[in-house]
Amino acid sequence: MRSKAFYFFILFISAAFSARLPAAGEIQSKNSKSTPEPLHIYLDADMTLLAESGASIKRGIETALAEAGNKIDGRRVEIVVKDHQGNTVRSRRHMEEYLKDPRALAVFSGLHSPPLLANRDFINENGILVLDPWAAAAPITRYPSPENWIFRLSIDDSKAGGVIVDYAMNKKEYQNPALLLEQTGWGESNRKSLTKAIRDFGFGSPAVIKMFNWNLTENGAKIILRDICTSGADVVFLVANAPEGKTIARAMASLPEGKRLPICSHWGITGGDFPQEIDAQMREKIKLSFIQTNFSFISSPQTELSRRVFSLAKSLYPKKIKEPVDIKAPAGFIHAYDLTKILIRAAENAGLTGDIIIDRAAVRSALENLDRPVEGLIKVYNKPFSEFTENNPDAHEALNAEDYVMAHYRRDNAIVFESMYVK
Repeated sequence: MRSKAFYFFILFISAAFSARLPAAGEIQSKNSKSTPEPLHIYLDADMTLLAESGASIKRGIETALAEAGNKIDGRRVEIVVKDHQGNTVRSRRHMEEYLKDPRALAVFSGLHSPPLLANRDFINENGILVLDPWAAAAPITRYPSPENWIFRLSIDDSKAGGVIVDYAMNKKEYQNPALLLEQTGWGESNRKSLTKAIRDFGFGSPAVIKMFNWNLTENGAKIILRDICTSGADVVFLVANAPEGKTIARAMASLPEGKRLPICSHWGITGGDFPQEIDAQMREKIKLSFIQTNFSFISSPQTELSRRVFSLAKSLYPKKIKEPVDIKAPAGFIHAYDLTKILIRAAENAGLTGDIIIDRAAVRSALENLDRPVEGLIKVYNKPFSEFTENNPDAHEALNAEDYVMAHYRRDNAIVFESMYVK
């Protein structure tokens, strides 16, 4: 009896234990149905010193993702924000973090060119997929290799100079420009392009070229402007970001009326709180205009897409965006939205495998070989990128000079296009 009871006891325990252990096939089936971890899209930008530009880029990315259900090729997406504050070393650390992240697909850069210029070799040698919606220095996208990992949808300094010079010297009929440039790789890029454009348009050389460092004081700006005035210049071509741009604008406005010169600027000044500190009355004293790309929620004819995008942005940021003028540093939003849509299409074409190294390379290749148009705010992109070669230096530039315009701040601080450029 004891032997038979013991036998049934063992059978009972074995059956119970077996019931608690799923078969190998069941484990595989269960895992195959589990939701994959979300992809990471890094944003490596200045979120402190020029916070308006970084926030605008972030919202453009988020709006495009929201339109796609916050997924890329069926994978959920999270944005990982990294604040480099314009510092190239900090940006390098963020790139290293990206390389260690098994879910990091791409990095969106910010307003500053120096972090990309300083880290360009590191980016390309390590296969970091970088999408540039603002930084404009010409060399950024022109890495001398077919395997180029940086793609730009923004202004390119190699072409910006021609638009600024055409506006100022042909349309406004100024004759003798001075160059006032920040002492960085971005400033140097523009020194070359502006000098070439002035020469190509038949105006010889600039009256004077002045460089300045970040954290320029107002007294230092006044000294520079006095030298420019004595050079015989009749217009200033400015390449500055908002902090130094504000200092230079205040210094120019403080000069006697007969000494003030009009300023035709690059767009770095629009990435911060420039119009809040340099108000409409002060702006009238300095006759300020600047370059932009040719879509605006204010100046452009609105389409079904632009109305839908703005409505979505309002719903996503109800406390921040109620009217188009509420989109600060609008170029960041517009470019990041268009560039994110292109990224989504490239990832769909490539097909994500879950192996992040394979997926980064596949998406990079797909960006160069898009087979269908992508409708963006600025335009419809038909194969915006191609393989980079020395004979195809614009291969990683989604925009060209035809997509640029000149603009100014309206009295309510909205950016509006110059009438001669409205399309």
